[in-house]
Amino acid sequence: MANKTSGYIIDEAQITDAPRLAVLCTQLGYPASEENVIRRLEDLRGNEERVTYVARTHQGQVIGWIGAFIRYILTADKHVQLSGLVVDEAHRGRNVGEQLVEAVEGWAVEQGCETIYVRSNATRVRAHHFYIRLGYQQIKSSLTFEKSLSQRD
Repeated sequence: MANKTSGYIIDEAQITDAPRLAVLCTQLGYPASEENVIRRLEDLRGNEERVTYVARTHQGQVIGWIGAFIRYILTADKHVQLSGLVVDEAHRGRNVGEQLVEAVEGWAVEQGCETIYVRSNATRVRAHHFYIRLGYQQIKSSLTFEKSLSQRD
């Protein structure tokens, strides 16, 4: 999928995009090395229920990415969950994020999904306004817990 609108090209992420994706992951608040990103992209490759799109300038520079996956749970019909969205700090406010979200929305429809869920950290107020502007509605507030399994006895 290559979509050329408003000066950006939206297409699927490639292994060669890893250096820029690592920078963007760090800007999002999730520091990652190029090696981490390569491994993760390889893990995602071939899984048709997951997608990672990038936004590129016409010069080929990756300036944003969005990830999404199909989610199956007992309490809701099959739907798409966004797993991340970031636009390079120097390119924000130029409709790049909107184009990335539109790409995932189109993919979701192709997958037979009628709903997209987005989780956003409570501190990301600017992101909340972005999603509301795109027609998303806040449906709940929640806490996220994590447990590392690497230190289990």
